[in-house]
Formats: sequence, C-alpha cells, structure tokens
Amino acid sequence: MANPRAKLSEVDPVWSQICKEAEAAIADEPLMGGLVHTSVLHHGSLECALAYRISMKLASPEMSDQMLREIADEAYADDHTLAEAARADLVAILERDPACHRYLQPLLFFKGFQAVQAYRLGHWLWQKGRRDLAYYVQMRVSEIFGIDIHPAAVIGKGLMIDHAHSIVIGETAVVGDNVSMLHSVTLGGTGKEEEDRHPKIEDGVLIGAGAKVLGNITIGHCSRIAAGSVVLMDVPPCKTVAGVPARIVGEAGCDQPSISMDQLLHDKA
Repeated sequence: MANPRAKLSEVDPVWSQICKEAEAAIADEPLMGGLVHTSVLHHGSLECALAYRISMKLASPEMSDQMLREIADEAYADDHTLAEAARADLVAILERDPACHRYLQPLLFFKGFQAVQAYRLGHWLWQKGRRDLAYYVQMRVSEIFGIDIHPAAVIGKGLMIDHAHSIVIGETAVVGDNVSMLHSVTLGGTGKEEEDRHPKIEDGVLIGAGAKVLGNITIGHCSRIAAGSVVLMDVPPCKTVAGVPARIVGEAGCDQPSISMDQLLHDKA
C-alpha cells in the first residue's frame, strides 16, 4: 500500500521536508524515535501533526488530549488559513532564527511556534463564539509556554517570536504579516479603558526584547522598536524608535527589518 504521506507531500513541500527531517532525526538519535513517530511520522499532513502536538501540550486533568484533538481537527478542517499561517510561521522561523536549522525544530521544540499555533486555535474558537473554550486555550498557553495572547487578538502570518518568554498580547491588538519579536514584549493597554485599547503592528515590524508598546497606537510597516523601549505614540513607517519613552532615532535601515533581524543603529558615513 502506498505511503499516505507521499501524495500529500507532492503538493506540500513543507510537510515533505518535515518528514524527511524526522526520519533523519531518528537515524541520528534512535532514542528520539517515539517522540518523532508520534508527533510527525504517524500523521498524514501538517494539519494532523499540529492538532496532535497542540492537544498533547494543552491537555490537563481538566480536559483530555483526546477532546482537544477533536477540537483542533475540527478547526483545521473548517479553516484552511490556520495551516497556511503555520507554514508561513515555520518558514519565517527557519529564515530568521540562526538557532533554527530544520522545520522539525519549531514543531517539536520551540515554544514560540507551538504557543502561536495554540493561540490560532483559540482565536478560531473565539470567532465561532465558543468563548469559554477559547479562554481555556489562553489559560493553558500561559501556563505551559509563559505566553499570554488573548484569543480575540488578530495575528497575521509569518510571525517569529524568538525565545518566546513573557510575551503579552492584549485583546484588541492587531499584528500584521511577517512581524518578528523577541522575548518579554508587551502589546498592552495604558489603563482600564475599554473598547479598542491595544497596539496595531503593521507588516514587517521588528520588536526588540523587552519592548513595551502600549495603547491604541499604530506602529508603521517595516519599522524597528529597540530593545527595552516603551512606545506610547504612533511610529511612522520605516523608522527606528528607542528609549523610555521611545522617540525616533533614525531610519529603519533596510526594507524588511523583521527579516534581517538587525537590531543595531548604524551611523551613516
């Protein structure tokens, strides 16, 4: 009988590559065979592997992995953009993170990738009006990964969160495509105001470690926020801001800061 992964791999090069990497990983370290088989090689598609991985990570005595797996399978069957975003996230991590050498790594080991995919499941639940389940997913993501993303937040494709510790993204935050952020970033409010109160991060933005972006402000496309900055006002496109409070200190320095990951301020000759 033909391998069930073969046909899917022909039209899904990311999944095909993950399967090749999985087989190589077992050859290199046989003790990883159980984890790699159950997480990757037992599945026929990336969607199935993601549903399994998310359910195993988020399961608790309060909700079984089987129940979560059924929810995740339903989500991936209902909304193909969930898996499209996951593939874009994998490509982004491999492209931008020098510590990532294979697609397999984020799927198995990187909590930033895993937490974002779990958030995407929670966001799907939120959009379906299944708010309590969405809150459960948010709670477990926070407990397991140390990342707190409200399920109502809107996050685009190609997100890379490096190190992914102590990330906070509020309810009305919007994050565009191809954004990169490092650990301890907060996209938060400025007080107890209600309604639309969180930042809007446009495409291609790079947010340095420990940066706090607060309030219903817009961070223009392809801009950079320096590590440790506190941003309280709009940032124009293609600029670099730094400081507490942050101010414009120069141009972004390149067309795609989130891809180059260059966090230095270069003096012009």
